[in-house]
Amino acid sequence: MQHNLFTTMRSLKLAEGCKGTQVYALNASAPPPPPPPGNGGGGGTGGGGVGDKFLQHLQDHLRVNSVRSKSSRTYPPPNQSNAVVSPESLLPCGLPDTDLLEPQIDPCLKFVDLVEKMAEVYRRIDNCSQFEKSGAYLEQCAIFRGLSDPKLFRRSLRSSRQHAVDVHSKVVLASWLRFERREDELIGTSSMDCCGRNLECPKATLVSRYDPETVYDPCVCSGASKSEMMNVDDVPECSTSEEELDYDMSFCIGDEEVRCVRYKIASLSRPFKAMLYGGFREMKRGTINFTHNGISVEGMRAAEVFSRTKRLDNFSPNVVLELLKLANRFCCDELKSACDSHLAYLVNNLDEAMLLIEYGLEEAAYLLVAACLQVFLRELPSSMHNPNVIKIFCSVEGRERLASLGHASFALYFFLSQIAMEDDMKSNTTVMVLERLVECAVENWEKQLAYHQLGVVMLERKEYKDAQRWFNTAVEVGHLYSLVGVARSKFKRDHRYSAYKIINSLISDHTATGWMHQERSLYCSGKEKLLDLDTATELDPTLTFPYKFRAVALVEENQFGAAISELNKILGFKASPDCLEMRAWISIGKEDYEGALKDIRALLTLEPNFMMFNSKIHADHMVELLRPLAHQRSQADCWMQLFDHWSSVDDIGSLAVVHDMLANDPGNSLLRFRQSLLLLRLNCQKAAMRSLRLARNHSKLKHERLVYEGWILYDTGHREEALAKAEESISRQRSFEAFFLKAYALADSTLDPKSSDYVIQLLEEALRCPSDALRKGQALNNLGSVYVDCDKLDLAADCYTNALNIKHTRAHQGLARVYHLKNQRKAAYDEMTKLIEKAQNNASAYEKRSEYCDREMAQSDLSLATQLDPLRTYPYRYRAAVLMDDHKESEAIDELSRAISFKPDLQLLHLRAAFYDSMGEGASAIKDCEAALSIDPGHADTLELYHKAREANATDQK
Repeated sequence: MQHNLFTTMRSLKLAEGCKGTQVYALNASAPPPPPPPGNGGGGGTGGGGVGDKFLQHLQDHLRVNSVRSKSSRTYPPPNQSNAVVSPESLLPCGLPDTDLLEPQIDPCLKFVDLVEKMAEVYRRIDNCSQFEKSGAYLEQCAIFRGLSDPKLFRRSLRSSRQHAVDVHSKVVLASWLRFERREDELIGTSSMDCCGRNLECPKATLVSRYDPETVYDPCVCSGASKSEMMNVDDVPECSTSEEELDYDMSFCIGDEEVRCVRYKIASLSRPFKAMLYGGFREMKRGTINFTHNGISVEGMRAAEVFSRTKRLDNFSPNVVLELLKLANRFCCDELKSACDSHLAYLVNNLDEAMLLIEYGLEEAAYLLVAACLQVFLRELPSSMHNPNVIKIFCSVEGRERLASLGHASFALYFFLSQIAMEDDMKSNTTVMVLERLVECAVENWEKQLAYHQLGVVMLERKEYKDAQRWFNTAVEVGHLYSLVGVARSKFKRDHRYSAYKIINSLISDHTATGWMHQERSLYCSGKEKLLDLDTATELDPTLTFPYKFRAVALVEENQFGAAISELNKILGFKASPDCLEMRAWISIGKEDYEGALKDIRALLTLEPNFMMFNSKIHADHMVELLRPLAHQRSQADCWMQLFDHWSSVDDIGSLAVVHDMLANDPGNSLLRFRQSLLLLRLNCQKAAMRSLRLARNHSKLKHERLVYEGWILYDTGHREEALAKAEESISRQRSFEAFFLKAYALADSTLDPKSSDYVIQLLEEALRCPSDALRKGQALNNLGSVYVDCDKLDLAADCYTNALNIKHTRAHQGLARVYHLKNQRKAAYDEMTKLIEKAQNNASAYEKRSEYCDREMAQSDLSLATQLDPLRTYPYRYRAAVLMDDHKESEAIDELSRAISFKPDLQLLHLRAAFYDSMGEGASAIKDCEAALSIDPGHADTLELYHKAREANATDQK
């Protein structure tokens, strides 16, 4: 019925800007460029290299399939007969060149003293009024955006939505939260589907009240009436029949009359009251000519009904639009509010939103425009390819029209800018969105972000003068990191020495950071360059550029093995796409095609549309070229290989095998799920969520889809909703994964004995269900952990032993813990030694083994753990504690500060705060507590220390 009503409305005259809408798929990949000349190698498949016909076939194949998902294609088995190829034919761009390498400038806010900034924003959140908290949390979002843990960003975003005051903010922030889960990629879902909580409910966002205490409550949108959702008071409909009404006047429209009750019409607004009772001639007339006031007979009858009943339920949208115009013309506030709410409630899809937003803007209907904007935002990213949506969001006129109704905010354009930059950093749309962001920036941090991001985009577009100008503006409002952009812009304009002076001055005037030395290295040469890069790695081992540069420098000296070893250092703890690309590039140069193919497959798992060799060739294309040169395996062989990689804790190797298997079986949801687990283990949450969404989309069984939906919800912070999905899946069919999900989600809290027993029961139920050894090993390992927590050590040992029998190598760690609790320290040490010998990535094994040996050996193991994975925080905390025990307070603080500078971790900050407190440095202790509480506001130990330090500081000041 509603569809027909809106179809009727489309016949009305609308602005040209609302016609001919078309939505373009954002992720539709363009065909990759053809290989440069010389890529073929000639000679067919009989020994002369990869022939021209084969290359042409691959290019045609890519063009035909260019709109499909890159990671879900199937390929025919290649002809391997004596295929020989030279590195030159596979590397048409040659080997990497140090002169062409440079690090990207981070488009996020970045600070010389991140801890101070985190503490400052925590204080602002803690001290501001309730109505200011949403903006404070949004600033925290901007800070956390630059950190590696996306959960911190999402948590702050939820808090910002929780404290949103107005409808516009609720619409923007709720849509942003939904986008973070990328539900647009879930087949069969609608943009207006509700997740079940007020926090993101599309109807709850349109309720204009401040309700921070109820945002996490289950929403009632599915069963609520329109008046309940739109916060309209229930007014009992008049039961008086028309015959009983005291009609005492009529409005004449054309040849028809609409009978009315004078005082009811007068009650609609002051102008009507003045007309009918204010001494004008209409006061004495029983019939008033209303023909030329822009309302039809149907509209006037609706106005008469509303004057009595205060309801619009039975009127079509076009009639309500007439009433909206009448309400504006005659200042009928109550009628306008009712029309605005009624129309807003009707907007459910992009067509309706495009149709109604012009009316909403023209008639200043706040809620209607909010509802239309909500559809645009919940349809992102595809709606950003609709020219009419771009016109509304991106044009100066569009922003001004939105601003006139309170719908052009910094939050809105902050959200849009993230999507635009992710889609295409260099596009005109991105520039326009950022220009609007600049116009909306009011607070200092908002200006810093807007100016800096515009500088980054202009640099990417090679508009260096404009880039320098925007970076300079960002520096002027206090964003020191933008000096990197100023220097880079000058460097691109051949002002190398000027760029060097800028960064050198930055290092001299502030506490040096890794990114400062990394940037200065670009403007040095020889030993100075390498010294800066080594210092950058020492200060921040997570920066990828120094490893890449050193590796390429070694390649230029024909030291391929050493170059690979250099990249292995960072790939051992950070699955970085650019380092995987570089290692594959070098592997091709040394004719290690198996190694290259492994890395490219892993790379494509992280970023399915990755362009290699300075963005010249699609990584998928390289897979096709390398496949004939590598060992071919059947699907059964691949399963065995996956088992071996999994057992040896080689996650990148496992990813490559799964990618190979998916090439032959792209619809295998089980493989997609395994892929997501590997990615989570590698801390690649964005890619893991994509794999989970693909697993859900490819699954043909409802109970499986529910499990995958549950994991998506769990991994994005919706624990209760995840549990509900697991329970629904179990009610449909008992399965390993459903029981495992439920047990895992329940165990994610402090378990009392009763809860622990229930988790044990769930894991035992999971193990009774069919599954493969990889997952059974994980379940046994988890079950062992719960038994240990319950002090059931013999049962735990049985679980770990059974897991080891099916080659779940990580169970050595659990078994070592059991031995340790049984005071069998040597046995525990031996178990960890076995894990070190078996595991390819064994930093955690060294760390855990340190717990079972004396101090000197522990220091040695922890030193190795830090060398292999500098992101592990326990070694820093241990070494700092030892130094404090030896009364070396300054050295202990330095040990923690070294790690905090590149990883502001909760435990590190808490420990440093405790050290400062013990040293009587109250101000420093308070600052570290505030920074730690910005990461976890409910951390009990830090809260206790924080209050203690503040009390002591207040006493000292007296």
